[in-house]
Amino acid sequence: MFKHVVVVGAGAVGCYYGGMLARAGLKVTLIARPLHVEAIQRDGLTMDTTTFKEQVKVGAATEMDAVKDGDLILLCVKTLDTVTAAKQARAMMRPDAVMVSMQNGVDNAERIKDELGFDVVSAAVYVAAAMPAPGYLKHNGRGDLVIGGDVADDVLAKIAATFAHGGIPCKVSKTVAQEMWTKLVMNATYNALSALTGCTYGVLVNDPGALDIMMRLAAECVDVAKAKGIALDLADMQDRVRKLGPAMPGTLSSTQQDLARGKPTEIDSLNGYVAAQGQKYNVPAPMNAAMHSLVKLREARKAG
Repeated sequence: MFKHVVVVGAGAVGCYYGGMLARAGLKVTLIARPLHVEAIQRDGLTMDTTTFKEQVKVGAATEMDAVKDGDLILLCVKTLDTVTAAKQARAMMRPDAVMVSMQNGVDNAERIKDELGFDVVSAAVYVAAAMPAPGYLKHNGRGDLVIGGDVADDVLAKIAATFAHGGIPCKVSKTVAQEMWTKLVMNATYNALSALTGCTYGVLVNDPGALDIMMRLAAECVDVAKAKGIALDLADMQDRVRKLGPAMPGTLSSTQQDLARGKPTEIDSLNGYVAAQGQKYNVPAPMNAAMHSLVKLREARKAG
């Protein structure tokens, strides 16, 4: 297993996985915003999960130089900050350290490779979580991972074993691109609608009109993925969409949470990415384009 895990951008996702690993006895450092770091250093990380509620002792820092002692780096920043954060972390990383992109979107590892010239492990992250207060993690469901990428098999196995030690299901996949697109379908169908309506996943999936929109969004994603050489089964994707709502009925999307706080969203990497790739490959994706435009409008109004 890896000996020291450093989480770069410890929001809800980073705090959940970092907290689970620290709870299992691994050395973990969370690089987060000052308010979170202050609370975690004072009281520990409050983990309010679906199965337990504890104060977990875990290292916390505000500066990127905390990366220098880590051998497994979990990149959990927003997609807008991917290349900048990866560059800063890379400058501090040990030569033998490994970075895992645990972010929304499907092209983060590719962007890092193109911009910085090093390989990053891709992870499809399936967790519903939020940070309602400094140092306070609220976990609403799931917590499993699928990893893969252009790194050695033994490295992937070591990463999976590290997560497994923390009680985190982690599967190594030879077709991680397909896994990443599957996650993108879930995000593209739920995130924008949750943000625009303020509705939880359970409400959305039980509303006939909203469900019809989600089915159309999923169909466009499958068409665009096919044009890019990623094979997804439409019936399977739509079935997964229907099942996600009941599995996480009280969840509000990360896009909704960002809008509520007046923060930039990741919609460019979700519905915006599908729409842009559809345009590139001449595949119509009007529903995704509409979701992207509407969220960007809300985002601009919040910023204003």
